[in-house]
Amino acid sequence: MARSPYWLTRFVLLRLLGLVYFVAFLCLAQQLLPLLGHDGLTPVPLFLRHLEAYFGSRQAAFFEFPSLFWLDASDGFMLAMAWLGVGLSVVVLAGFANALLMAVLWALYLSFVHIGQDWYAYGWEIQLLETGFLAIFLCPLLDPRPFPRRPPLAPVLWLYRWLIFRIMLGAGLIKLRGDPCWRQLTCLYYHYETQPLPNPLSRWLHFQPHWFQKGGVLFNHVAELVAPWFVFWPRAARHVAGGVLLAFQVSLILSGNLSFLNWLTIVPILACFDDTLLRRVLPRALGARAERAAAEARPSRAQWVAVAALGVLVAFLSLDPVRNLLSERQLMNTSFNRLELVNTYGAFGTVGRLRPEIVFEGTGDETIGAETRWREYEFKCKPGDVMRRPCVVAPYQERIDWQIWFAAMSSPDRYPWTLHLVWKLLHNDEGTLGLLAGNPFPDAPPHYIRARLYRYEFAPPGDPSGAWWKRTLIDEWLPPLSADDPRLRRFLAAHGWLPAAGPPA
Repeated sequence: MARSPYWLTRFVLLRLLGLVYFVAFLCLAQQLLPLLGHDGLTPVPLFLRHLEAYFGSRQAAFFEFPSLFWLDASDGFMLAMAWLGVGLSVVVLAGFANALLMAVLWALYLSFVHIGQDWYAYGWEIQLLETGFLAIFLCPLLDPRPFPRRPPLAPVLWLYRWLIFRIMLGAGLIKLRGDPCWRQLTCLYYHYETQPLPNPLSRWLHFQPHWFQKGGVLFNHVAELVAPWFVFWPRAARHVAGGVLLAFQVSLILSGNLSFLNWLTIVPILACFDDTLLRRVLPRALGARAERAAAEARPSRAQWVAVAALGVLVAFLSLDPVRNLLSERQLMNTSFNRLELVNTYGAFGTVGRLRPEIVFEGTGDETIGAETRWREYEFKCKPGDVMRRPCVVAPYQERIDWQIWFAAMSSPDRYPWTLHLVWKLLHNDEGTLGLLAGNPFPDAPPHYIRARLYRYEFAPPGDPSGAWWKRTLIDEWLPPLSADDPRLRRFLAAHGWLPAAGPPA
């Protein structure tokens, strides 16, 4: 049997996947309780009870939303599982992985995604699950060494190429079928300013000439609509296609804070490269270890059988994603099965022309009048203070900042957790305040909280004031609310939040 040319490919791919898993589980460990805990903004125990009532039984709900947390949704257990994910990810990042370890990571993350509600409704969550599931079959069952006796099997790398093909083509087609600015090559006139969480480079890119912005859209189309077709070609064409796709993801990493999406997307792109290329860019000692491992490799018949079964499963589950890619009513970031195994993807089918931002404000005054002094709450990453430089946070994700970006384009009734956030701020809830950049009321809770909607625009580089942003008030998003406001209390009670979110004793 010919030697596998993918020893270095597997080594690099698994290390990067370990990094992505580490960041994903770290986000969970640090934000889990204030978002999803028993006293969080959208408590998991309450969510599970609603699912059980809707589907008629706990068993039926489990089959719709498989999750370990049907067994135990206590704060302590969920937090322990999040930190277990962090620890196991570090093991993979350090160079040790086998099928059992990768299966545990996949099952843990699946369990969190299925109870994550709005906070885990992003396309990269199901993309991580599909990417992580394939990795189970890239490893030996037990041997965790970086260069084990079992060779990496080429069919698994082909399945990774099929994944990157769907990711990129889905993103390209959703753009062509969506916002006309992608066809007119003008979307980047707006994107850098209106994307969820811009970074400092975003402002510089926003003010570049129109020819530069149109060139960026053309490169986007080449990367998403042309390059994916060559990932199945022979080595030279495949390497070039992989290089284009990799350069595109790096450009996205540099131009914004898109969570770990772009880092995750690089994982299947690595399947385009084999050892003939990677040997030239990786340390010579690593290449020598790969050579020795290849010489001593012993293929496993059981592993081949498992990979063959995986191929049949992926082929069957690919029918719906392919139909979706061909459909004029293409869906974006959708799973067609309960285990999120073969999905359809896409990004920025619509690009906003304006940037609305919600600014939460509080006051310690007992009555509101013309002289009332309002203090703003700053979030860790989303725009607020116009003098504050945009953050650099990716691949980490501040999930509440992202959700407020979506909420600003809608109304409070579509994002009811924002009223729960107000209640928490009215009580200086320590966990909730940990999601923010600071507390403007350190000595005593505010008497009122309100939310105002602004339009934010980048201030030109070199603005004499030193501001990064300029803003214009649009309207009130939430009226002033107090802890004894009957409207607020009725709303919270209707959602089951008031008993668990009351003021401390």
